[in-house]
Amino acid sequence: MAEMQLTLEVKRYNPDEDEEPHWESYEVPADPLDSALSLLLHVKWHIDGTLSLRKSCAHGICGSDAMQINGENKLACSVLVQDLVDGDGDTITFAPLPSAPVVKDLIIDQSRFFEKYRDVKPWLITDGPEPEREYEQSPEEHAMIEDATKCIMCGACTHACPSTWADPDYLGPAAMLKAYRYTFDSRDDGAEERLDVVDSPDGLWKCYTIFNCNEACPKDIDITRWLSALKRKAATSQASTTA
Repeated sequence: MAEMQLTLEVKRYNPDEDEEPHWESYEVPADPLDSALSLLLHVKWHIDGTLSLRKSCAHGICGSDAMQINGENKLACSVLVQDLVDGDGDTITFAPLPSAPVVKDLIIDQSRFFEKYRDVKPWLITDGPEPEREYEQSPEEHAMIEDATKCIMCGACTHACPSTWADPDYLGPAAMLKAYRYTFDSRDDGAEERLDVVDSPDGLWKCYTIFNCNEACPKDIDITRWLSALKRKAATSQASTTA
């Protein structure tokens, strides 16, 4: 595909001015290898400076520019024009991630998302004195958590989950994946503390393995696999407690 003209349909909302969100259209030039983020920045810098969005690294590392693009949760910096349109004159839609309050335009309030993240204690919890050198971990032990360590907390998975849409108190796949990552870390002694958090009606047992989270993850993490492992861990812990 050669350079083309595209229409961007952007869901706009300014709480100081708007009663309800509305859509605005912008015509932009685009190359097939442009990122979706670059199109939004063209609007911001050259057409309408009032457009608000989050972005930082622009290289798929920080996770700050997750949004709905053509109805699917994606990182704007990591998806290319050639994967969103068929050719000249096509339209790309941009909207904020669902199931979260909108601060302005494409920016959502992430405070609850990160509260749930903190609830699962996403750090190493260890018994005994602090080590005098780094903890050792074998390649086999690291393999248990390697996939989960790729998570960049963009929120695409959590905001693609029907349980999140239905229940704002649900921990969500991102937070529970972090619980898996540390619970199954060979250097950690805090499994029971995390299981107390995730083994709850608003935690693991509201995950129905629908796989939306897997499809939304920009890092291709097998989230449902690791949450299933965490469920087994929780069930085993329950059995040993009641025995």
